Amino acid sequence: MPGGLHPLGGLAPQLAGQGGIPSPFVTLRAGRLSYRDALQLQERLLDGRRRRREDVLLLVEHPPVVTLGRGGSEAHLLHSREELARRGIEVLRTGRGGDVTYHGPGQLVGYPVVDLDPLGRDLHRYLRMLEATLIDTLAAFGLVAERIPGKTGVWVDGAKIASIGVGVRRWVSWHGFALNVAGDLTGFEAIVPCGLPGVRMTSLEGLLGRPVLLEDVESALVRAFSRVFGGRHSGEYEEHEPAL
Repeated sequence: MPGGLHPLGGLAPQLAGQGGIPSPFVTLRAGRLSYRDALQLQERLLDGRRRRREDVLLLVEHPPVVTLGRGGSEAHLLHSREELARRGIEVLRTGRGGDVTYHGPGQLVGYPVVDLDPLGRDLHRYLRMLEATLIDTLAAFGLVAERIPGKTGVWVDGAKIASIGVGVRRWVSWHGFALNVAGDLTGFEAIVPCGLPGVRMTSLEGLLGRPVLLEDVESALVRAFSRVFGGRHSGEYEEHEPAL
């Protein structure tokens, strides 16, 4: 359909029941958090996952930052690090998979810290389930999103709306995904997103033509994560409560 609008919205039937993680999960909505602080928080959650039953879905929004994954090339930075710093954009190399991406205000970033044993330690399956979660989330707003074979992430009408780059430690996941909610995508102009020349980026607000509250997207994503992964959402951390 034109503009990627879903005629019905809601959960696409073919996405249901792909899960296999029986343990409950909790959400930690950390709000605006620097990328470095989010890494430190994930480290603590990774350590704590070995002592607790629940998986954790960490949801954050970052200040402007460009990250280079394990396969990231400096050639995909279209400006020097000094110029990016002058523009208020930090550049960091990180331990996730994938190439280069941009995070900034108006983008919902999710870091699932989940035990992959119930998925048979199948990383490919885990990535497809993250894509399904994002596709389901967008369907809740009436959009038809899709995968593109050979290109990790989620797309609408040929434009990329969500990026994925994960890491695994002792078969517990960290890092995760970023969903473009706000319409301002100028930060992506500083890079070759995901190392894909000519890729177009899009956003939820840009496709809908109206403002969207990040909190509404968070709620839709938590519901989608529960459906796709098959886990019961057992509650949330309060922001003032210690992560562990």
